[in-house]
Amino acid sequence: MIIDFSTAAASTELATLAGAVGGPAIVIGATGFTAEQEAEIAAAAAKIAIVKSGNFSLGVNLLALLVEEAARRLGPEAWDVEILEAHHRRKVDAPSGTAVLLGRAAARGRGEGPETARAPEHSGPSGARPQGSVGYASIRGGGIVGEHSVIFAAEDEIITLSHSARDRSLFARGALAAAAWVVTAPPGLYGMRDVLGL
Repeated sequence: MIIDFSTAAASTELATLAGAVGGPAIVIGATGFTAEQEAEIAAAAAKIAIVKSGNFSLGVNLLALLVEEAARRLGPEAWDVEILEAHHRRKVDAPSGTAVLLGRAAARGRGEGPETARAPEHSGPSGARPQGSVGYASIRGGGIVGEHSVIFAAEDEIITLSHSARDRSLFARGALAAAAWVVTAPPGLYGMRDVLGL
């Protein structure tokens, strides 16, 4: 069993090597993968069990379920979705893997693909917001562990679903739970929903 929170490139190489020799199982917590790297990990998962997640917190994974359900019920004709995330100054990817996880949940709730639903960056004159899009905003500063808010905004009301990480140890606990679960799983690519039975 390997738990890897390194980089997208290193995690992809590790998964490819483990897949080539038939093991061990892997838990991947790195973020910022390209489409090509995602495909390489999926190919390795045909041979070994891999749990890959942008976040190993129980709270964040429950938040993703709530976001998906809210997006399903709050139609794009009236409700815009914005994801605001904040992390420490050393975070190298933006939006964060957790923000992408939440954006994918919103897109799933609306029956859209995650890239189709992603709004263009809000910078300079950008014109009207595309209906049904999911926007992202990132803050980097100090020692912020992780803050994520998903804002559903209509003309006359706003709903905000959020999660605050106060200590990084919560991610370690989730990764260990994923490791205990995946070590007996058949080959496949799994997420924390599988681990948590959501």
